[in-house]
Amino acid sequence: MTALIGLTTYLEQTVMGLWDRPAAVLPRVYTDCVIAAGGAVVGLPPQPLHPDAVERVLDGVDGLILTGGKDVDAALYGERAHPENDAPRPDRDAWEIALVRAAIARDLPLLGICRGLQVLNVALGGTLVQHLPDVIGSTRYSYGNATFADNPVITVPGTRIGGMLGESLTVKSYHHQAINHLAAGLTVSARGDDGIIQAVDIDALTFGVAVQWHPEETPDDLRLFAALVEAARR
Repeated sequence: MTALIGLTTYLEQTVMGLWDRPAAVLPRVYTDCVIAAGGAVVGLPPQPLHPDAVERVLDGVDGLILTGGKDVDAALYGERAHPENDAPRPDRDAWEIALVRAAIARDLPLLGICRGLQVLNVALGGTLVQHLPDVIGSTRYSYGNATFADNPVITVPGTRIGGMLGESLTVKSYHHQAINHLAAGLTVSARGDDGIIQAVDIDALTFGVAVQWHPEETPDDLRLFAALVEAARR
């Protein structure tokens, strides 16, 4: 049976023909990668947390991808926002944090991507480095202007990410934030050559990983998507 993967979506002002209004949107590269890995896809746009809404949504999918997007609201981890941060998106933050917690409670296969890694860490009680250039002294992880940066990642032996991806790889980066205090229940599974956390395993899940990079931007390497789809199929 084909595994159905739910992907969180952006909520953006979007121009479509004569219409210019807020819309649930997601870059096609995400869904292309899931489909190429053998899965089927459904979008999960931000929505009010009515009673049972999260549980009903997760009842309908076999796996979950937390996609990239705007910065998580710093207030959610008890800090004042850095001037470089995006304007908060409280609807998306609340929806995705609720999805993460419910997915872990039911052992639903999960893949977090970029913002998805950060949402996961905040949902479980961790914090973020709000602006990496202040810490590492460069913009190596985010060039801006929709240009992805190539960066090396070194995996941790014995972790899920290490088992899937080998000792090291070059990834596509587009982030100015990263994990600071690691939440309980997560295990670091990859770092950059500068020590920045680049991936985690989710301890409580049979299959659960999150990466700081954008694997959908290297569609010739579907290992993360294929592993999620296979876990969801099982």
